[in-house]
Amino acid sequence: MKILTTTVAALLVTAVAVLGADAPAEKRFVAEVKDGVQSVEMTGGGYYFDPNVVVVKVNVPVALTIRKESGITPHNIVIKAPEAGINIDEAISTEPKTIRFTPTKAGNYPFECTERFLFFKSHRDRGMHGVLEVVE
Repeated sequence: MKILTTTVAALLVTAVAVLGADAPAEKRFVAEVKDGVQSVEMTGGGYYFDPNVVVVKVNVPVALTIRKESGITPHNIVIKAPEAGINIDEAISTEPKTIRFTPTKAGNYPFECTERFLFFKSHRDRGMHGVLEVVE
């Protein structure tokens, strides 16, 4: 009986890890303009970004302050949208870092952590990704 209980528990843990890791819950943040700048605070780590959906206005400067949760796992944030004036590839640490940019074109631009351990899923594949929505 003990072996059956252990096996069922192991299967449940594996199923939750496999099914839940790739589909993070949406945590949406809509930036407000204050003193001509849109300020966004973000945390990354444990294979997530919080928030993972960020809404900003086009042609208004953005100050994105990001930090990672404590731990030894390296993380970064990458947003490649040169057509919209956005080209970010920054390592993140437990010390907050402010990244400044001005989006020049409305649209949805994915962001992700591109870190990966050898022979394992990438951080993006494990759920560390999101969308920057630039609106009129």
